Amino acid sequence: MNTSKGALIDSARADLAARRFEPAHRSALAVLQQYGADAEAFFVLAMIALEHDNAGKAAEILDRAIALEPEDARLHAHRARCLLIINRQDLAWPAVREAAKCGPRDALTFDTIGVVLTRLGAHAEAVELFETAVAQNPGDANFYYNLGTSRQFSGDFDGAAEAYRQAIAINPDLFKASSALVSLGRKHVDAALEKTLEASIAKSASSESDLHLGHALARICEDRKDFVAAMQWLQRAKHRKCEETRHDAREDSRVFAAAANMPTPLPVRGEGSDRPIFVVGMPRTGTTLVDRILGAHSDVEMAGELSNFSIQLKRLARTPGGFVMDAPTLEAGWNVDFQALGQAYEQSTDNLVGTARRFTDKMPLNFMFAGHIHAALPNARIVCLRRHPLDTCLSNYRQLFATSFSYYNYAYALEHTARYFLEFDRLMTFWREHLPADRFMEIGYEDIIADQEGETRRLLDHCGLGWEEACLDFHQQDAAVATASSVQVRQPLYSSSIGRWKHYRDALEPMISVLEAGGVIDADGEWLRPVWKQV
Repeated sequence: MNTSKGALIDSARADLAARRFEPAHRSALAVLQQYGADAEAFFVLAMIALEHDNAGKAAEILDRAIALEPEDARLHAHRARCLLIINRQDLAWPAVREAAKCGPRDALTFDTIGVVLTRLGAHAEAVELFETAVAQNPGDANFYYNLGTSRQFSGDFDGAAEAYRQAIAINPDLFKASSALVSLGRKHVDAALEKTLEASIAKSASSESDLHLGHALARICEDRKDFVAAMQWLQRAKHRKCEETRHDAREDSRVFAAAANMPTPLPVRGEGSDRPIFVVGMPRTGTTLVDRILGAHSDVEMAGELSNFSIQLKRLARTPGGFVMDAPTLEAGWNVDFQALGQAYEQSTDNLVGTARRFTDKMPLNFMFAGHIHAALPNARIVCLRRHPLDTCLSNYRQLFATSFSYYNYAYALEHTARYFLEFDRLMTFWREHLPADRFMEIGYEDIIADQEGETRRLLDHCGLGWEEACLDFHQQDAAVATASSVQVRQPLYSSSIGRWKHYRDALEPMISVLEAGGVIDADGEWLRPVWKQV
């Protein structure tokens, strides 16, 4: 005798929730075999595929579920989530819009739609969805953490702190929330939080928690100018992850070499659009600052940190694997149809920028693709941020990057960070020599601080934008900032981060040695050859 359909569905749901994937799979298949196509059975199978890192298959299964239940917001929300994972942001936008249109009913669906919108850069929209999620399920710490993140990126720092504290109260072991709370600044940190962080790191069971907790404690120590303790916490935070990744600097060298293996002459065959302005550079060097300056202009829309260009290049290059910034993709990328690449990139940004006259794409690592960008979009402007080598390297070492991206693995060790900078510096020299000066420019973070108006005028002139006083008041914008600078760029310019490396000088000797041997600083740490300033 067949088990009833309802019983099989209930069993599949329960096993899925308990992560018992094999029995959940059997029950869902039994529904399909005994009763025919069923949206809930398809949903269970899709979630199992997603849990096993097969988001593409999960999206296909969800398509079958949606064909049966087209008004189910949950199905559209998870389909959008899957599309993001497989780098189909262009399809994720209409999918998440459809999810919202269908009218989500449960807290998890509200949260899922919010997460998708956050990853697409729509932070202000996400806030309301997360607020609904926590109202419906106030006992879920992760919902509060997501709410805090979107509030932070939207500039509501007190609201973010409140959400993070709620998350910590529900789950004191949610280290991401504690780390995020510290990132909001010293006004949100007290002795009790510091003790909680110290107790948590003492029993930390993973490199992930080490990173979050150690970075948070380092920030607290730095704020009270205990730089020795700050560096000790940073080194403790990164040690386990550094051991796990076993980063190979030689692979970095291969990637940089592939980026510079540009055909001569460069095959510029792309579209004539001048809409995009790419803001690039090593992370934590002022890219968000420049993005905000440009975004204050009435003709410019800020699109955020987009992976669109590298994703479109990867798609056209047809290289295997999941990496968009690897040597094979960069090499094959020189042989793509650049006109098609330019068109595909611009089309992929339509949901973000609409009909804006100009827009910024502030993905720092696009510095690797500057040659490809110029070939595909010869009228686009590229602005590369430069900063003192030691401040650049220290700021990267101090930063807690997303651990899901191996592109930042260099930042777990002082020597690797310094070697990465040398590769970056050489590549920027190559771009300076091979790309038109009216398309590729370098601008110094320290120079913007020293002469804000003069450097802003130079920046706007390079981008073909007229002067607007609002660009000097960049910190007054309401637009979301989804970067590590979300707090800083809502303040007027400050100079306290210039020369920060001097506070850590003794601990930075391994980094200093590599940079000195590479010829970019002298024994005293002075910047030897910022040649780009004279160009």
